[in-house]
Parts: sequence; structure tokens; C-alpha cells
Amino acid sequence: MDTEKLAIDGGAKTRTQAWPTVGKRFGEEELQELREALDQNTLFYMHGGKTKAFCAKLCQTTGAKFALACSSGTASIHAALKACGVGPGDEVITTPITDAGTVVGIIYEGAIPVFADVDPASYNITVDTIAARYTSRTRAVVVVHLQGNPADIKPIVDFCRVRNLRLVEDCAQAWGAKVDGQWVGTFGDVGCFSLNDFKHIGAGDGGAIVTNDEGLYRRAWLCIDKCYDRVRSSARGLPFCAPNYRITELQSAVAIAQLGKLDRIVSRRNELGRRLVDGLGKIDGLIPSKEAPGAYPTWWFHLIGLDPAKLGANAKVLGDAMRAEGIPCGSGYVAPVYLQYEFFRTQAAFNHSTWPFSNGPVPPYGPGYCPNAERVALECLNFPLNQWLSEQEIDDTLAAAAKVTAAFRKRAGR
Repeated sequence: MDTEKLAIDGGAKTRTQAWPTVGKRFGEEELQELREALDQNTLFYMHGGKTKAFCAKLCQTTGAKFALACSSGTASIHAALKACGVGPGDEVITTPITDAGTVVGIIYEGAIPVFADVDPASYNITVDTIAARYTSRTRAVVVVHLQGNPADIKPIVDFCRVRNLRLVEDCAQAWGAKVDGQWVGTFGDVGCFSLNDFKHIGAGDGGAIVTNDEGLYRRAWLCIDKCYDRVRSSARGLPFCAPNYRITELQSAVAIAQLGKLDRIVSRRNELGRRLVDGLGKIDGLIPSKEAPGAYPTWWFHLIGLDPAKLGANAKVLGDAMRAEGIPCGSGYVAPVYLQYEFFRTQAAFNHSTWPFSNGPVPPYGPGYCPNAERVALECLNFPLNQWLSEQEIDDTLAAAAKVTAAFRKRAGR
């Protein structure tokens, strides 16, 4: 058998076994919490006990002083920005490699998203790329801990503190990730998490906010509940307009049970990720995602960088070859949001209006704005790392990667 001939060219596959399917996520723990929620005879978050219990458990888990639950990760970021005082005419610096949920809250508050380029090896924004976009109009920074791989957050905290900027951490992909033993989401002013069905833990949908600032906590609470002060006064005399982003007791009940499983989930992802990173680092032409100093990643997935000059092939060609070997690697990742979403091109996010882009100078959304992000989004492989894999899947991935890259380096005369 020719073990060097690529499967895509008719050779033997590296892996012939079926790839593991997603395992069972919900069980008796969730059912028990749901039964208790239904037995309360109310599913309103202020009248039942599940949302309160989830928030208390989240504080205990993360080390944050205060926690709130809301309807989605997107809602958590919008509420955080609103609580931080972001408003019309402001600029908010964030990453271009993210989901719409990171940017819609900026736009809804009338501010203008400004995108900092990413580090080409970690795919996260850095203090230097943020500094390059900073202006007198900057009000806040939203850092996304992409892949569950923490950004180099400490220099960013210092940068924001000196300039009196609010710092929001988008931890939707980073449940349980840490830097020097401290949870991401607790470095900035506010940390935001997602409980949608695709994250490390989920409740169908939902979100969470953590902070150590009691003033921001109180204001964020108003921001997720139509500005109704449920603790200190009635719903009358609303000081500002806010949406309804309330969570239900059913979502909170599931979230309690899921949070109890989190440590096992993220420790397994970190363990498998370490095995993958160490192995990829030994393969010429492949670049594992760079980790910040002191980082403890919890890998929602893993982006594998490529050196096209050494391999003589792009991500699509290499991804096709990996999949033929029995490894489900995707080719590339999402394009920068300013190239994905039409409202950045048209500068018309709302009906009959160019607001908020008419509030001030508009960044040069379009090709070339963030060159690293535009390049690495295409020049990488996307590996679906999760807790249901075993060491065998990681080792098979590394074996296939070594085989494929060796073949392409040979073809390229490298």
C-alpha cells in the first residue's frame, strides 16, 4: 500500500473510521431543574428562583461580583454597551472577525463600529491594532476572545484605563477560558457570554453579563428589562429607552445544569487542544493558533494557519485533501464582517436612513481595511475540536496533516 499517495489522488485514507458525532448534551440534571422551574408556577425571572440561582452560580464560578442573565449573547453585548454609556456619534473599536452579534449593539446605540486588524497568528485584536484605530471619538472597545483562545487582554486593559475607555469582553466562544487563572470576561468593565445551542454550554438560547462594577450592574439590569427597576422602584418614570431582553426561568434552569458540567467540558477541550497545538507545531507549513501569555484556551474550534509559500497550495486545496484523508477540516473561516454584511457597504442599517453612519466620519469599510483579517480568514483550516473527540482523533488529524503537507511541499519543491 502506498502510504504517501494522498487519498484525494487515489491513495489510502489516513482515517477510515467514522468521525465521532456530537454526544448527548442534556440529561436528568436539566430535567430536574426544569421540573423545579415548572413547579414554581411562574416562569418570570423575578418571581421564580432559577434565574437568581444561575446568576449566583455564575458569580461563584467566574469570580465576578455581579451577574445578570438575558435573552442572548447579542443582547448581553448590546446591554453592556448601553450600560457603558455608548451613544450616537461615538466610535467603538472591535474585531472584524466575529459574528453580527458583536456589532449590532454598537449600531443600535447610534455608534460607529471601527475595526482593528487582527494578529495573523492568534486571530484576535491586540493593543497595537486597537491603538492604530483610536481617535478622540472612541468611547469603548469590544474584545472578542475568538475560538475560546483568550486575547492578550492585560495590555488592552491598561490601554483602556489610561484613556478612560470602557472595555467589553465578548466571551461567546470562550466559556471557561482564563489568563493567569482569571476568567476572561472579568478583566474589562463587562463580560458577555452566550447560551445559544452551539456554544460550550447552552440553554437553547440566552446570554449572561458579569461585572465587578455595581453601577454598571444596576444599569445593565435596566438595559435588559425595558428600563424597569424591579428592585428599587416601580416601572414608572423610565430614565431612558431600553429593549426587552429578559430571560425565562426555563432557560435559566437548563443553564444551571449546564454550568455544572462546564469544568469537565472545557478541561477536556483544553487538553485536546494542547495535544493538537503541540503536534501542529512540529509540522512544517502549518501554524497553530498562537496563545497569549498565561492563556488557558477552551477551544470552541481551532483555526490552523498555513504557510502558502512552503506548501504551494491554498486552504481550499489543502482542506479538500484533509477531508479526503477522513478529517473534517473546513477551508477558511468567516470573512471580515464589513465585507460580509451589506449595511456596511450601503451605510443604511435602518429603513429610510443612513443613521448611524451619518453621525460622523465613516471608516473605509471595504477590501484593504484590515488586511490581516482579510487574508487569514481565507488562509486557514478550521478544525472542529470538541469534548467528544478522543486522543485518537487528534493523532489521526496530525498524521493526515503531516502526510498532506509533506506531499504538497514535495510538489512545490520545498
